[in-house]
Amino acid sequence: MKEKLIIYQAFPRIFTNTNDHCIPDGTYEQNGSGKLNDITPRLLNSLRSLGINCIWFTGIIEMATKTAFADGEIPADNPNVVKGEAGSPYAIKDYYDVAPAIAANVTKRMQEFEDTVKRTHKAGLKLIIDFVPNHTARVYHSDSAPAGVKDFGADDDYSKFFAHDNNYYYITNQQFSPNFNIAKPGTKPYVEFPAKATGNDCFTAFCGEYDWYETVKLNYGFDPGDHSTHFDPIPDTWLKMLSVLRFWASKGIDGFRCDMVFMVPREFWHWAIPQVKKDYPDIIFIGEIYDVDAYRTFLDYCKFDYLYDKVNLYDTLKGIECYNMSAAQLSSCWQRIDGIGDSMLNFLENHDEVRFASREFADNPAKVVPYLVTGAMISRGPFMIYYGQELGEMARDNEGFAGDNNRSTIFDYWSYSTLRRWYDNGHCSVRRLTSHERWLRSMYSTVLNMCNREEAIREGNFFDLMYANLRNPDFNPHKQFAFLRYTDNQILLIIDNFDSKPATCGVVIPDLAFDMAGIKEGVYQTNDLLWGLPHTFEVQRGKPVKFEIGAYDAMIIPLQKFVPNE
Repeated sequence: MKEKLIIYQAFPRIFTNTNDHCIPDGTYEQNGSGKLNDITPRLLNSLRSLGINCIWFTGIIEMATKTAFADGEIPADNPNVVKGEAGSPYAIKDYYDVAPAIAANVTKRMQEFEDTVKRTHKAGLKLIIDFVPNHTARVYHSDSAPAGVKDFGADDDYSKFFAHDNNYYYITNQQFSPNFNIAKPGTKPYVEFPAKATGNDCFTAFCGEYDWYETVKLNYGFDPGDHSTHFDPIPDTWLKMLSVLRFWASKGIDGFRCDMVFMVPREFWHWAIPQVKKDYPDIIFIGEIYDVDAYRTFLDYCKFDYLYDKVNLYDTLKGIECYNMSAAQLSSCWQRIDGIGDSMLNFLENHDEVRFASREFADNPAKVVPYLVTGAMISRGPFMIYYGQELGEMARDNEGFAGDNNRSTIFDYWSYSTLRRWYDNGHCSVRRLTSHERWLRSMYSTVLNMCNREEAIREGNFFDLMYANLRNPDFNPHKQFAFLRYTDNQILLIIDNFDSKPATCGVVIPDLAFDMAGIKEGVYQTNDLLWGLPHTFEVQRGKPVKFEIGAYDAMIIPLQKFVPNE
């Protein structure tokens, strides 16, 4: 049986950090860091019981940081080009090493990662990590690369803006000179001559404070000067990155979440992914992408297994809550990706987006029910939650670098009360949670476990009921969304109410749905799978099926199969 992927994204350095007196911009010594060894069987089993079957650890590969480790044997990076005290996990300074902050014994950090992979698999979970192909930290140096592997930029010709086998782009005869002051008092100035292009395709020496100034763009054979491509012979960057992918695949991981895949030539993915899969056929590639029109190319030509559906489903769900978008707009989400919906990874939170319960989104974690049910159950594709989401984390801390921005930091050493109380010094229990947090986590557990327990959600077909209800006086398409999931053995009617008020809802099931799903007519007495509440209602062609549904609520109602001659 193929499981529906239910992914849990977590930062090890924050996930299990028990420091309850962190200070903004605190150092490693002041605020501390969670460790890979904290990812115990008890913790993993708790996630498994939540309905998770895959964990994405962010911040595994060594990034630039302001912290020195191992008594200075691992020196700190120049603080003028590091964001936050801990540093961005997307400013990689050694593709072949583990971040020392998350190791209990820094000298054995790779062994600790390998042991974490084994524990994760023993708990019945898959493990994926980030692959960051588009850029590195401004200063890259590997002290852990396999023999014969040279650093990025080691053989570059600095006199050329673009060269086929240069790993970076150079602003020739010009020093790196950001248009804001990066110099921090008391620090050694950062000097880069010639300047390299900055990671967000900023091909000048004069990047701004909102550019990714802590990173430098990698050259995959595309010349941005004349937009020409130089992919034959294979560019050196391609070979180096294939080596990185194979290295981590050999550690037994189950996949890569690939950062900003559209900023790397599609030809690279078409070349690299099949080579990795030849040796590791079960490994998965998830692409972060923000262009619906490019989805099919990245699945078919580039060979990705799954893609973010951020600008489609996520943006629509957020729009319903924040911008008065109609729930009926959700129909266009599946229509845009018809035929590839099972390859879309859906979510309500990740490290780039604001927290669902934050002021910028719902401002209340209890509103999540219809959003969660829709995102998790609209397709057979993966669904992801972000650590602490299941506890209603509201992101109201000012951790340091990014300030109070409705997100959880990726740049700082920190600890969150919600996660800290759930982690409970390794007990991983609900005993220190508030009653509301317990209710919320239990509700998440019900929804996420249902995704694989119920055949119709795990592997069933989808039937959108909205077209039959747009002019239905008993149904409000601005605030309600209804659909079926069904197999030969099971039918589920799913109704979401995004309104702040309860509703009397009558859903028309069209004849086509009766025929395709094989729905039995008659009077039903059954329990809603979400809340276990009993319902009595009539299912009949041409008549709405009527329910009372609560504010910000959802219903998952089993329907019966029509059996001829019964």
